[in-house]
Amino acid sequence: MGGLPQSERERGNRCPWSMGSALYRDYHDEEWGVPVHDDRKHFEFLILEGAQAGLSWSTILNKREGYRAAYDNFDPVKVAAYDGVKIAELLNNAGIVRNRLKIRASISNAQHFLKVQSEFGTFDNYIWGFVNFKPIINHFREMSEVPATSPESDALSKDLKQRGFKFVGSTIIYAHMQAVGMVNDHFISCFRHAELSS
Repeated sequence: MGGLPQSERERGNRCPWSMGSALYRDYHDEEWGVPVHDDRKHFEFLILEGAQAGLSWSTILNKREGYRAAYDNFDPVKVAAYDGVKIAELLNNAGIVRNRLKIRASISNAQHFLKVQSEFGTFDNYIWGFVNFKPIINHFREMSEVPATSPESDALSKDLKQRGFKFVGSTIIYAHMQAVGMVNDHFISCFRHAELSS
């Protein structure tokens, strides 16, 4: 996905948070901070980031395939139509976070996601407008410099809430922005920072 040769991956310095597991490392090397312009991928991250609330990202990464299977490969049209029978099924699915509020929010969010698509043509057009359609390149050296929120995530979170979305607080939305490359928060010592800044 990231297109980096294996030798570059092996020798490169990485953001410290990515060193906990092979799953974390691969996510860091191939996905985190790569600009996303695919609506289904945006929807996937909205579901996963919302599910993460109060949990670790490693928990969610470990359940990602479970989510993919349970949520019809993150098809917002299908998720928006989930009914009580499907909710009961999801609540019994050990492959995902079995939290009734989060499950109900994911279905409601799918419905609002479709409304945004209808209004803006794509969700991508909507969300990237909050960063003037180009990534914000940060130049952090250590974890203490990385913010939990930003003015952009505050504005996006507020707008999503006004549109009816749930589990979209500014901290969750900043994590979403990092994940989909709206901000490049790789440390400047990390080999991905330069790759994603060019």
